[in-house]
Amino acid sequence: MAETATLTSRSLRTPKAAALAGIIFSILLVAALGLFRLSVPADPLDTGAWLAKSSGIVALALNLMPFAGVAFLWFIGVLRDRLGPQEDRFFATVFFGSALLFLAMLFASAAVIGAIVIVHTAEPDAMASSTTLHLARALAYNLANVYALKMAGVFMISTSMVIFRTRVVPRWIAIVGLVLALILLLGSYYISWAFLVLPIWVLLISSHILIENFGSGDDQMSGK
Repeated sequence: MAETATLTSRSLRTPKAAALAGIIFSILLVAALGLFRLSVPADPLDTGAWLAKSSGIVALALNLMPFAGVAFLWFIGVLRDRLGPQEDRFFATVFFGSALLFLAMLFASAAVIGAIVIVHTAEPDAMASSTTLHLARALAYNLANVYALKMAGVFMISTSMVIFRTRVVPRWIAIVGLVLALILLLGSYYISWAFLVLPIWVLLISSHILIENFGSGDDQMSGK
């Protein structure tokens, strides 16, 4: 009897944990990348004038990034736990691998920007318009806008296929994910706000899980 109660309690907590982690990830990533986008010019060959004006805002964004990454890992772990034996090994491998690669590229890009800010703080005159600045900015740009976004697209495709197979959330969410993933894979270079695609889609999944979970809880409490 006690074992049954434990399993029931665990099944109720798991979807809520996934939903809350996904929502936290979405909010933090949008906030961090939004601050970057508003403070740092999109052109990787800019003169570095933003370092004197916006280094404090960029530092705030850099401090938000690790918390967003932790929330994303938690979201992935809890979502996989919810899938359980329904999880397909092939799509699970692509799903998990692309998620880790996305975070790795995102963190590497943030680390490069953080290094630029630190060096500028120590030597503000030497950093502006230097070759080192251009190299570091180009590296950060490619990591974030090419590799990280492409891995985000692969993650969305694999997650959408898992949704099609298991139906843990409605299939229309998977269809939306596939369409948005194709936009990331084919057109992210031309869309300046493409980084919003993944967190908004994760927010959509998380919100549905949370609403569904609360609805199930209400039904159980009312004896339905």
